[in-house]
Amino acid sequence: SMQEFDIIVLGTGLKECILSGLMSVSGKKVLHIDRNPYYGGESASISPLEEVYRKFQVPGPAKSLGRGRDWNVDLIPKFLLASGQLVKMLVYTEVTRYLDFKVIEGSYVYKAGKIHKVPSTEAEALSSDLMGMFDKRRFRKLLVFILNFEEGDPRTHQDIDPNRTSMRELFRRFDLGPDIMEFTGHALALYRNDDYLDQPCVQTIRRIKLYTESLARYNCSPYLYPLYGLGELPQGFARLSAVHGGTYILNRGVEDIVLDKGKVVAVKSEGVFRCKQLICDPSYVPNRVKKVGRVIRVICFLNHPIKNTHDANSCQIIIPQAQVHRKSDIYVCMVSYTHNVSSSGMYVAMVSTTVETNDPEKEVQPGLELLEPIDQKFVSVSNMMVPIDDGRNSQIFVSRSYDATTHFETECEDIKDMYPCPINITLACNLGLCILQGLEY
Repeated sequence: SMQEFDIIVLGTGLKECILSGLMSVSGKKVLHIDRNPYYGGESASISPLEEVYRKFQVPGPAKSLGRGRDWNVDLIPKFLLASGQLVKMLVYTEVTRYLDFKVIEGSYVYKAGKIHKVPSTEAEALSSDLMGMFDKRRFRKLLVFILNFEEGDPRTHQDIDPNRTSMRELFRRFDLGPDIMEFTGHALALYRNDDYLDQPCVQTIRRIKLYTESLARYNCSPYLYPLYGLGELPQGFARLSAVHGGTYILNRGVEDIVLDKGKVVAVKSEGVFRCKQLICDPSYVPNRVKKVGRVIRVICFLNHPIKNTHDANSCQIIIPQAQVHRKSDIYVCMVSYTHNVSSSGMYVAMVSTTVETNDPEKEVQPGLELLEPIDQKFVSVSNMMVPIDDGRNSQIFVSRSYDATTHFETECEDIKDMYPCPINITLACNLGLCILQGLEY
C-alpha cells in the first residue's frame, strides 16, 4: 500500500529538522527519512568517542581520553546568538524545554599575533588595548548611533539614507580607521570578508544591533551552546515533529525520487511514499546542487584551556582575514567537559575557514597555533554545495551546505531562502521571543 504525505524530508540535519518541526506544527503530514542510524546529518554530534575515530579513520582513542560515552563531538561546531533567529525559533516552538544552554564565556579577536577579548561591557571597552584613546571615543559615537538607530524612524538616521549609504561611508563619517573597521565588521557584525563595506550600511547596523542585544542578555558573551552538544538541536525539533504526528525513519537508504512532468510525486525507500513536496540536504540530490567552494574544519582535543583566555571553559576566537593575509576569516571555537561533550578535564576546539588554496591545512595554521599543545586532530575538508534552482517547479527544496562561521545566523537565512514557508518564520519567531529561562552560566 502506498502511503501519502504532504511533505517528505530527507536527512536529519538541523535545517531539515527545523522545517519538518514547523510543518508538523502547522498541521502538515510529514515523513522524515535519514540514511544514517543517528540524527544530525553532516552536522551531527558523534558519540561514543570510538565512533569519532572510526569516522575519521584515525587509530585510537588513547586510554587517557576517559570513557567513550562521555564524549559528544560536534562535526560542525557553532554557537547560537542569544537574540538570534535560531533561539527565537527554539523559544517559539518550545523546543527549549528539551534543551539546557550555557553561555559561552568569552569572545576574542586576533590582532598583531595576539588574542584580545572583544569588550562586553563599557568598562571593558574603555580598558581594551584593541584601540587607542581617540578611537575609543569615536567608536563609542558610532555605537551610540547604532543602538539608537530605528529603521522606521528617520529622526534616528542623522541625515544618512541607510539603504543607500555604504558601510565604508558610515565609518568615514565617524572618522574611524582600518583597525576599528576590522574589529566592527568581523568581531561584532560577524562578516567573513570585507564585501560588506560597499553594501548598504543598514545590513551591518542590523547585525551589530543583534550582537549587542544578544550580549545584553548575559554579559559575558552573546553566544549560547547546548549541553550534550549541537546534536541535541535537530533531535529537539524531531521530537516536536513527532509530538505533532510526524513520522521518522532512521537508517534507511533512499533508492529514488520519482518525478512526474518535472514535479516530485514520490520517494522510493523500501516502499513507495507519495508526497507533494520534498525537502532535503544536498547529499540526497547530487544532480540538483553545484559546488561553490570548500570548507576546512579541524577538530582538536586539548587537555588544557586556550592560552590568554583567562582559563575560559568555552570561547570563540575570530582571526580577521587581513591579519593573516587572506580573503576570509579563520574561526576558532572551543567547548569542554563543562558542556558534557568530553570526559573530565578535556576541551574540544575547532578551527575552520573557507578554503582558498590547494593546501587547506596550512591555511588554518594560525588558528591551530593558538591551541598548542594539541592531543589529537581530526581534519575534514567539505564541499560547499548549493541548489542550482529555487525548487519552485520541481517542489524539491534543497538546503545549502554549512558554512565556516561559528554561529547559526547564515543557516537561519538559508531556511528562509530555501523553502517558501506557509508560516512566516520571521513573524513566528518574533512572537515567540521571550527570555530563555533557567540559564546557568
